Amino acid sequence: MTMRDIRIIGDPVLRTPCEPITSFDTELRALVTDLMDTLLGAPGRAGVAAPQIGVSAQVFVYDADGHRGHLINPTLELSTELQHDDEGCLSIPGLYFPTPRALHATAHGVDQHGDPLTITGSGFLARALQHETDHLRGRLYVDTLRGDTRRRALREIRAGRYSSPRRA
Repeated sequence: MTMRDIRIIGDPVLRTPCEPITSFDTELRALVTDLMDTLLGAPGRAGVAAPQIGVSAQVFVYDADGHRGHLINPTLELSTELQHDDEGCLSIPGLYFPTPRALHATAHGVDQHGDPLTITGSGFLARALQHETDHLRGRLYVDTLRGDTRRRALREIRAGRYSSPRRA
């Protein structure tokens, strides 16, 4: 089992949009395995995206609502109906804020062999798909917050100690 260090807010890799994956080789399969090992070593988490372990590649793994897997080069279709549950992130440890997300999401992409893959979910799975896809675009969940909630989140992030990598 290879657990990788989680990059913490402030690391530029978390704010850089990832390159699409074009090579479906043993290196990619090893990355997917490392991502899943890292996720499974962080109980209670819903997903880990490649930039969170310092790799600029469009791939994430997820384990939410009884569904576990990975997705490469994802695109999303989102419902207009929203959910407003608390959300957190391994890259901003210990902070959780009510975060608006689409209630339903369908993610299209490919698996580690390049075969087409579609994942459809509601509730927590939909939230996880959106959260992890945002990571691949250089966005963190706090970027979706607005108003007083955003101000409170930014204040708490500034007050936190987020300067070194942390083991998931």
